Amino acid sequence: MVKQLRAARTRQALVLAAAEIFATDGYALSSLPAISRRAGVSAGALHFHFPSKEALAIEVESAARRAVEQLVADRRPSTASALHLLVTVTREVLAAVAADVVVRAGFKLSVDPSRKNGMGFGCWWRGWVCEELLRAQRAGELADGVSPDRAAAVIVAATVGFEVLGTEDRDRITPRHVEQFWSLVLPQLAARSDQFAGVALSDARSRAKSAPTGRSPV
Repeated sequence: MVKQLRAARTRQALVLAAAEIFATDGYALSSLPAISRRAGVSAGALHFHFPSKEALAIEVESAARRAVEQLVADRRPSTASALHLLVTVTREVLAAVAADVVVRAGFKLSVDPSRKNGMGFGCWWRGWVCEELLRAQRAGELADGVSPDRAAAVIVAATVGFEVLGTEDRDRITPRHVEQFWSLVLPQLAARSDQFAGVALSDARSRAKSAPTGRSPV
């Protein structure tokens, strides 16, 4: 039991260290020696858990996905509709990009051109956004002529764009900036934008005051 606990802690330390370095330096410039030093573990311990840098990157993406899946699960019971859930989760994911190094690294890795096997987390995120838009369309929440696939592309592009801006300047990802994005996009998406905008924005503001900041458990 003690060995298992120690191994789990070592693995967690490696994933967090890898996320920090991937988020800062990108995949190509990151190295396993730098990650093991950041985690405070030996090179042998690193290779015991992760045989390659790509294996670590995949685990960071998986940890980011689990964090966002948990966020979705937490918010789904309290949201009135698919569009409401999409707005709320997307806003909180963008906040997590600024506050949570694992989520931030997950997005960065998913679009890193130096990776041959990337896009695992990014593909899942785009699929989830599109699924919620399709659910909103079936419920009559989307305006006539709105394509769920095209709308998903816009929302995902904005998410990635905020991540890129946040890498350079964390102040560029603030509740105000995210609110401006939705104030522009939501009226084009919703059949009745007034039915969703006020609720979503007030939810986000109230949660921003009480939500803890930090890194996702991995």
